[in-house]
Amino acid sequence: MNINTTGKQSYQQLEQLLSRFSPISLAEMADVSLLDRIDTKYLMQVNDLFLILEQVRSHYRILDINHVRLNRYHTVYFDETDFTFYNQHHNKHANRYKVRAREYVDTNLAFFEVKHKTNKKRTIKSRLPLDKIGKPTDEVNDFVDHYVPIDSHQLEAKLWNDYLRLTLVSQSRPERVTIDLELSFGHEQNQVSLPGMAIAEVKQEHFSQDSHFIQQMRQLSIRRESFSKYCAGVYLLYDDVKTNNFKPVMRKVQQLVQQEAPYASIY
Repeated sequence: MNINTTGKQSYQQLEQLLSRFSPISLAEMADVSLLDRIDTKYLMQVNDLFLILEQVRSHYRILDINHVRLNRYHTVYFDETDFTFYNQHHNKHANRYKVRAREYVDTNLAFFEVKHKTNKKRTIKSRLPLDKIGKPTDEVNDFVDHYVPIDSHQLEAKLWNDYLRLTLVSQSRPERVTIDLELSFGHEQNQVSLPGMAIAEVKQEHFSQDSHFIQQMRQLSIRRESFSKYCAGVYLLYDDVKTNNFKPVMRKVQQLVQQEAPYASIY
């Protein structure tokens, strides 16, 4: 059941499965915002997603916004001219940052966000509400200067990224699971998509293998991965950037895409 290639039928099948989850609202989810957390990521085929969701359904509620459970996200990533943040990740710096503007399309909400991965492997997210995504304002620059050790005026838009996301909230522990699919990236006239693969991210206050989702990943022999949507987009759309340390995970991405669409290529 490949969402990218079988169209409306597969969307309907996924939506039917998601409809069997108990809902949770945005207001209720505020108690598990987890802006300071441990992240664990997994890459998988969309085909695997149906089995996984069925197996964990009794342990999680699903974010429901006006009866929509597959929510649309639009993100613009910012970096310095020489790709400071991209290189921090590529070079495996213990402390690294991502800077982005994100629009939650279905709720008409937008934020400017800074994600800081610390040397204790924690992810700390700070956010500033926006009226809309656009050129950074003085308020945005002050926000960035407060949270990131760079000159905010050196930032430029490097990449946009669109995807669909479903969000699960554990019924028994402070844990959220986001699952992203239908990823696409663009810069100027260039665009690339990743059909047939999904990215799952388990967000916990403290890492615990008692997570029902993590247990399901282990049962299916799906291993955790270090993966960044921003870095993947830069890797695919830009020349003359460092790529060696990302080649193993991008080979995994290529394999997942080709398993779902044998003649597809992300290069």
